[in-house]
Amino acid sequence: MKKNLLPIEAVAAKLNLPEAMVERRSPISAKLSLDLLKTSPRGDRRGKLILVTATTPTVSGEGKTVTAIGLVQGLERIGKSAIISSREPSLGPVFGMKGGAAGGGRSQIEPAEKINLHFHGDFHAITSAHNLLAALIDSHLFHGNELDIDPTAVTWPRTLDMNDRALRNVVLSVTAPASADAPPKRHRDGDNRPSGFLITAASEIMAILSLASSREDLRRRIARIIIGQNRNGDPVTAADLRATGPMLALLSEALLPNLVQTTEGTPAMVHCGPFANIAHGTSSVVSHEIGLRLTDYVVNETGFASDLGFEKYMDLVMPSSGIKPSLAVLVTTVQSLRNQGEGDLQRGFSNLEKHISIVHGFHLPVVVAINRFPNDTDAELNTLKAFCEAHDASFALSEAFTKGGEGAADLARKVVETIDANPNVAPISTYSPTASVTEKITAVARSVYGADGIELSEAAHQSLARFERWGFGHLPICIAKTQYSLSDNPKLMGAPTGWNLHVSDISLSAGAGFLVVISGAMMLMPGLPKASRALDIDIDENGDITGIS
Repeated sequence: MKKNLLPIEAVAAKLNLPEAMVERRSPISAKLSLDLLKTSPRGDRRGKLILVTATTPTVSGEGKTVTAIGLVQGLERIGKSAIISSREPSLGPVFGMKGGAAGGGRSQIEPAEKINLHFHGDFHAITSAHNLLAALIDSHLFHGNELDIDPTAVTWPRTLDMNDRALRNVVLSVTAPASADAPPKRHRDGDNRPSGFLITAASEIMAILSLASSREDLRRRIARIIIGQNRNGDPVTAADLRATGPMLALLSEALLPNLVQTTEGTPAMVHCGPFANIAHGTSSVVSHEIGLRLTDYVVNETGFASDLGFEKYMDLVMPSSGIKPSLAVLVTTVQSLRNQGEGDLQRGFSNLEKHISIVHGFHLPVVVAINRFPNDTDAELNTLKAFCEAHDASFALSEAFTKGGEGAADLARKVVETIDANPNVAPISTYSPTASVTEKITAVARSVYGADGIELSEAAHQSLARFERWGFGHLPICIAKTQYSLSDNPKLMGAPTGWNLHVSDISLSAGAGFLVVISGAMMLMPGLPKASRALDIDIDENGDITGIS
């Protein structure tokens, strides 16, 4: 146990949580009971949801997580009741290029090393439930294929929470091998069929768990997962394979939000971890709902920039959950804007201007958080502040990494002031739920990304026609797109215009309740870089983990 961390009972006491609502997992961590969705220590009082997003990031990130953690610490420092709802890190980035995702410096969620690794086993439960369904599919094919599943049309892959490019494409064999005294069994349905793995953060189970509002809702969502089609061209579901019950059993504990704390003892929930470039990129609906019942302010980080996690919250999560934010904090840095300006800071301001416009397009007020890095000069910061002032954008400097809550207190005050000045916020989504799928894609491409239009490949047209025939043409969309540009081309900087969004394929996540629109060359299983962060991770003589940041 770290010396400066509060016992989890003291964290729970800050939230006035009854003992029965807190399931202790360690001296400094716990699971929260779903009974908090039905009752609240504060009665009917509901807090304000603050979404933290960013301008287009560099490869190393812009400190959005640090800023979100600093903000919740800053809110507590100025006397407000607040909690952060953060995503669980994936082992892929932890051991890959980006490193840990629990913040850093004096604004970190603790115990950071455990959160960045196995934590309470939620990712393992999701991986196991996903792979159980995959195993049940192949077992069904092996034992006679009563449902007449078309092996060539099975779309349910396997999953692993690790960057492993070698598993992107695999061949499955279900025929028992020959032995010395027995010939090989006859060829069976599904033998030697192509398949593959995706990273757990991109699993539909991850999306389902983070969007489920209750155990009953989780059951309904699992049951309607579509794993492929039969030879008549009709969809086959997890319920058809009788997989719902055992998958639900594996996920039952994982559905409970995790309660921990920041470096300053501010309450924090860490739950679920869908990526924002290939999934909807925010923590769980149940953690948002519980947080709003316990505190005055819930700070929720959405993945990557406002064109990704933030857009997906507004167009997917908000309509599904009914939980509406009150304000967005837009994190930016000198280095990210200089990168977007290809070395010129002022040229990069077009990127900031576009992201401010994206937030305003959803009818939300925005506060720009200027996250200060050690190499930033006063002249650069003053130029950035002057741009915000000239564009009538509220802003505050954040020094949460070096100063913790004290370094984010001005940001916290600016956030509270802006929320109080806008009491009747009525956020909207990009498109109508009755619009066609192509109309929805076009609306996001034009209104959010700044594209002229869209181009669908033949594969995307065929997939969409099949899903519409099955009755899923009404679903919202989740666009999988590069995080390094507002466009689908990671090399286009700033706020590009005069381009079309290229849709290479569309897949169905019937359990999660959306269509995944794959643009450009997005991959659902990343690979490790040549010099991965894994090479720096070790344990010392005391058994403490080092090298995760």
